[in-house]
Amino acid sequence: MERIVVTGIGLVTPNGVGTDASFQSLINGRSGVGPITQFEATEQFSTRIAAEVKGFDPAAFMEKKKIKEVSRFIPFAIAATRMALDQADLNLTEEERDQAGVYIGVGLGGLENLERCTITLTTKGPGKVSPYFIPSLIANMAAGQVSIAFGLRGPSMAHTSACSSSAHAMGEALRMMQRGESEVMVVGGAEATTTPIGIAGFGAMFALSRRNDEPERASRPWDKGRDGFVCGEGAGTLIFETLSRAKKRGARILAEVSGYAATSDAHHITKPAPDHAQAARAMRQALKDAKLNPEQIDYINAHGTSTPVGDTEEAKAVANVYGAHALEKKLWVSSTKSMMGHLLGAAGAVEAAVCIKAIETGVIPPTINLDDPDTDVPLDFVPNKARERRIKRAMSNSFGFGGTNATLIFSAFEG
Repeated sequence: MERIVVTGIGLVTPNGVGTDASFQSLINGRSGVGPITQFEATEQFSTRIAAEVKGFDPAAFMEKKKIKEVSRFIPFAIAATRMALDQADLNLTEEERDQAGVYIGVGLGGLENLERCTITLTTKGPGKVSPYFIPSLIANMAAGQVSIAFGLRGPSMAHTSACSSSAHAMGEALRMMQRGESEVMVVGGAEATTTPIGIAGFGAMFALSRRNDEPERASRPWDKGRDGFVCGEGAGTLIFETLSRAKKRGARILAEVSGYAATSDAHHITKPAPDHAQAARAMRQALKDAKLNPEQIDYINAHGTSTPVGDTEEAKAVANVYGAHALEKKLWVSSTKSMMGHLLGAAGAVEAAVCIKAIETGVIPPTINLDDPDTDVPLDFVPNKARERRIKRAMSNSFGFGGTNATLIFSAFEG
């Protein structure tokens, strides 16, 4: 079976536009959370903070005339892809373009245009609804627009599985490539849901932090004071390539995609199963797929959203899978959502990129705001400050509404 490697990464996050800018901010422990600026979040909103992408100019990455045709998540995807392709320097032949596909996971799509055009319909009538309305918001248009922009004619689709969307996109691309159906895949995730209806909807579920007076301290995974997640936005793109093609062209290999697994809780639409048993099974199956023992994993970039139940259940699942390796704190676990917020459908891809950067640099980003640790499961959550360590293998967890779980493992490339 063909080995699959990563040869390019692009990131657009609340911590920076660009992979290095984003990662440097994370390892410096900087929060990307602040007051909402994309709409007037009055005191009627229980949550008035979010992790927004700042200083982003879509015209730097796509034709200016096309910007009006798309929702915010699409320029994020195009920008991240352009960065990843530039790093990978693929130089695809026309024959390769026929097989090079685009799998970009998206959870909710163009929520702001859905809201805007609904208001237009009710206030001005159907004749005033934009002809770009539907193609601007449907989830597959991140992959579709990337495919068009870069001439990639292989399979193009969106994997939509809530907060596991981009993890599933990467995992399913891995399987496709292992079957020999493509030598190159553009994979990732994109999301932008900081809109009135998005914030109101998550707020109605009591899912969001209400720490409005301290935005930078609002996302606090595994801290006793955690009260919900913070909505984030952005995109992450990775270039997956077969090892044989990457070696043949002398590509710089950033990491190997070693393992993948997906499971379902079959329990509740939002609550994890007790002890996160099926999330634990996803981790075990990913280890089995990678032919690794738990002791061989150095770092986990956890789902770690800062919700009271979810954080505890994930920690229990990690302890269950890793045993003494985790409980004796040989395994380091952190949540970069403490700084970036929760990028929803884009989270898996962005956090996979963080794992690869940790492998490359030997620096693990911290879990900030972990001032009063929840002692239910005493793991090493890398509190507040980044740490240096040689990372050979890292795991990335993504869990979503509907009880969906996905786990990926990335390894330092050897031979």
